[in-house]
Amino acid sequence: MTDTTAAPAFDTAFLDDALANVFADWVKLLELRVIAASPGEVVLGLPVTPRHVHAGGVMCGQTLMAAADTAMVLAVMTRLGAFRPMTTVQLQTTFLRPVPGNAGEARVTATVLRLGRTMAFGDIRITTGDGVLAAHATTSYALL
Repeated sequence: MTDTTAAPAFDTAFLDDALANVFADWVKLLELRVIAASPGEVVLGLPVTPRHVHAGGVMCGQTLMAAADTAMVLAVMTRLGAFRPMTTVQLQTTFLRPVPGNAGEARVTATVLRLGRTMAFGDIRITTGDGVLAAHATTSYALL
């Protein structure tokens, strides 16, 4: 027999609070918003604004990497149930295609691959507004 009961919605209030209070002030300029979350995974909306578009008419890589790093910290928080100080050990990003300056919004999906006592490992995918994969990153964090 299959259980057809829907899983309760994941409470994202603590993620919204973290975006407002945990990260550096300049990260807040990314204007990230939580779209969805579950234990070990977070999906963020990243507005494509003139502030983050360079002279080539596309979103700059620095913005994408900062959003990826932020999303993974939040994804780790969904597994821990709270913020725990951590530091990025490695962030390897591959840019597959540009995010156009008129894309409106990019989606950042961060997934925890492994969470240990002192280390966390993750995978991040950034897609354009039409769902095309624009960047892929892998990360590792030292949990302090």
